[in-house]
Amino acid sequence: MGNTGTNLEGKSVLITGTNRGLGRALVEEALARGASRVYAAARRPIAYDDPRVTPVTLDVTSAEDIKRAVEIVDSLDVLVNSAGLALYDDLSDRATLEQHLDVNLFGPHALIQAFQPRLVDARGAIVNVLSVSGLAAVPLIPSYSVSKAAALGLSQSLRALLAPKAVDVHVVLAGPIDTDMSRDLQVPKASPESVAQAIFDGVQRGEEEIFPDPLSQPLADVWRAGPVKEMERQNAMLVASA
Repeated sequence: MGNTGTNLEGKSVLITGTNRGLGRALVEEALARGASRVYAAARRPIAYDDPRVTPVTLDVTSAEDIKRAVEIVDSLDVLVNSAGLALYDDLSDRATLEQHLDVNLFGPHALIQAFQPRLVDARGAIVNVLSVSGLAAVPLIPSYSVSKAAALGLSQSLRALLAPKAVDVHVVLAGPIDTDMSRDLQVPKASPESVAQAIFDGVQRGEEEIFPDPLSQPLADVWRAGPVKEMERQNAMLVASA
């Protein structure tokens, strides 16, 4: 198991959650790296001056929106699941937990399933933007933390299942980013632009887990050489031997 790395030069990229924050920064960074086509998806997409950008109306929880997106996207090399939801809660309301799971877990899963044939044809890559709260829960946003932990398990499973088809799966384990989503969180935050650059640097280097900011970076070496990562590698071999 191991990603080969993807250079965005001349590639077709679909990014979700692009109307603000990190998603918007990822669009700009993909263009700066020479992407030939960037599909900028959001529930309320914004216009870009660059002719390489195609806005796509997409609510990741809508099967109809996903179906239309598949019809719009001719070919795809890289899928970036950046759309997300983070609400303050205390786990007392199941509907709030389900809302987070719909956006942060089932949305990316549905997109990956819908675009998997094109990604397989391209020997492409999937980038799931998660959070260090998926490793150690932040109890101020527990439903978010639960959904990101579940998305990490999804990503690890897909990595093993798609490896025989030469599709790489990258996981972004980010700390707090200076966006609307973390506006009320009183902690140091990285800029969306710096995180976007670090994400695509990690994709180009073939990093399976990308730690793109000062808060998350100290975890990188410990994670990659740790027992949990080794267990993931061993479990992935069950797919290869099946």
